[in-house]
Amino acid sequence: MKNKRQFPYLTNLIKKLAPKIGARVIVEPEWGVVAQIIYPNGVVRSLRYYSIDLNHIASADVAKDKDYAKFFMQKLGYPIAEGKTFFKDSWAKAIKSKRTILSGIKYAKSLGYPVIVKPNSQSQGSGVSVAFNDKEIRSKLLEVFKSDKIAIIERYLPGNDYRVVVLDGEVISAYERIPLSVIGDGKSSIFLLLKQKQKDFILNKRDTRIDFSDKRIKDKLNKQNLNFKSVLEKGHQVFLLDNANLSTGGDSIDVTNTIHKEFQKIAVNLTRDMGLRMAGVDIMVTKGDITKNPKNCSYFIIEINAAPGLDHYVTTGKAQKKIVEAMYLKVLKALGKKD
Repeated sequence: MKNKRQFPYLTNLIKKLAPKIGARVIVEPEWGVVAQIIYPNGVVRSLRYYSIDLNHIASADVAKDKDYAKFFMQKLGYPIAEGKTFFKDSWAKAIKSKRTILSGIKYAKSLGYPVIVKPNSQSQGSGVSVAFNDKEIRSKLLEVFKSDKIAIIERYLPGNDYRVVVLDGEVISAYERIPLSVIGDGKSSIFLLLKQKQKDFILNKRDTRIDFSDKRIKDKLNKQNLNFKSVLEKGHQVFLLDNANLSTGGDSIDVTNTIHKEFQKIAVNLTRDMGLRMAGVDIMVTKGDITKNPKNCSYFIIEINAAPGLDHYVTTGKAQKKIVEAMYLKVLKALGKKD
């Protein structure tokens, strides 16, 4: 007999909300990541992980490809970080390109270290890191090429990282994303502080698993002359990753009620301009913050996500839970209309 699996948050939420509009849900029972939503009028929609039949497939695919998405966003006049794609040797040979690791190193030098290195097609912050020299960029590109044949090297522009979720021309939620971090208590090692953080995630029913073997964490600690055995002074905060995704252990500060209306407009317009109805727009504000008028800030679009996972955000408070449930109820109603 197979063990009963805990279905992903979105699957459980759709099962909970569907009866409110007279729909029924059939879930593949072993993994729970795919489902069909069947409406009284005969309309059938599908769910797979965080993807639901709201966005057109091709538009969603373009958004998933970071390089293609950046091309269109730049053509549409949105600010993006300067960057270029480079290829795994076997893929570069297949497509007859000279943009290999060697040319990637040369490009990084032309941008000026440090630079961002990230896989082109991965999500949830997977593989995103900062390289400070030739040796590091070579190793980080090789790491990316274990899971993706295309890597992106970008100019490093640190700032405040925000996710703005848009649905049918309306900002549903907005929050600042803080990278994985620990705060010292004067007696516990960084490893034990991380262990406690993982326990807190489980206690709060947040489906986040900190990867203690993630080389990026060790690299980040080394840069600060620290390691897992280091004991931090009480109140001293240390960041363990360069990316701020909640899926990799980051924290969030809700700004749904304080985001400036012009930043809201940017997120709404970008979602529409990329052919999407629902999206998570990631904005880096390098000067100022998202509560200010963008005319008085410096910012760029990190990427746009056609299937924003809100399972981590929903655990941050009762208000956030209500926001997400109301959003997906609206999504289900929209999906039930005949094409």
